[in-house]
Amino acid sequence: MGAFEDRVLVASLIRQVLISRMCVREAVLNFPRDTEDKSIHAAYHALVHYEADEDLRKRDNLYKEEQDDYLEFISNLLERGEDLPENIIQNYEKYYECANIPHEKNTRGFLKGFLKFLNIKDS
Repeated sequence: MGAFEDRVLVASLIRQVLISRMCVREAVLNFPRDTEDKSIHAAYHALVHYEADEDLRKRDNLYKEEQDDYLEFISNLLERGEDLPENIIQNYEKYYECANIPHEKNTRGFLKGFLKFLNIKDS
């Protein structure tokens, strides 16, 4: 798949989560594998935070609405194949070096995962 198709796929996965047709774990497991797309990495982190904030979302309707709108915004941009705004990407990059997106199910994917586990960069 190309970059545009990968972004459209991620947009669809986000929407499936927002309408409760898919859980976050299932969505991130279906993200494009081994992608270097920073917009997709940021979308991954936004979904992980969405799940981590489940308790807060139940207690605070305004927060829930804002988080839903934020994910919808990300989904809309990705669906059009657009980059996410640089401030969103940088906001996640300052805390995470990369997203824990699954690797291909082949030897190269195994090695990438193993090197990541050992905290060694793959070039």
